[in-house]
Amino acid sequence: MNINFFFVIISIALMMIFTLFKPLNIKTQNFEETPLLEVSSFTLHELNTLGITTIMKGNNALRYEDRYLVENIDYTDNSKKYKANMVADKGVYKDNIVNLSGNIIYSREDGLIFKTQKADYDKVNKIATSTTDYVAYMGKSNMKGTFLKYDNENKRIESKNVNIIYQLKEEKL
Repeated sequence: MNINFFFVIISIALMMIFTLFKPLNIKTQNFEETPLLEVSSFTLHELNTLGITTIMKGNNALRYEDRYLVENIDYTDNSKKYKANMVADKGVYKDNIVNLSGNIIYSREDGLIFKTQKADYDKVNKIATSTTDYVAYMGKSNMKGTFLKYDNENKRIESKNVNIIYQLKEEKL
């Protein structure tokens, strides 16, 4: 076999490979942010020297570097005189602030309950704020409005466009 004939066959084979076979085109994906951890059916406890300060439960959570995204959140703040509990469809816990959305029920140990669709809870200042319509209950009394700011520490409510039905206590003779 002639060496020239061998190189011609190799050249033809390489040309066929180059023209007939297309290289694999891999699409690159650009991820903005990737979760560090995904957890389902969890309970998170925050402790200090006095005991449990916060309990957060949920069905599914994504942990990012700076926040938690939680579905079906059940958040309890036990760090002050009155225990406060918040339940919602979704929640974001970041920098000691809990942003809640969807069917929120805020209840406190002394009987105060309010329901809304969007609320924020500042864990440090113990203030719950809702910028959407809400209904609040305490015993047989109720209150409706379009904005609510509730200071859990000082038991103070600020509201806008308020309609209140207040049930007076009856004296027993």
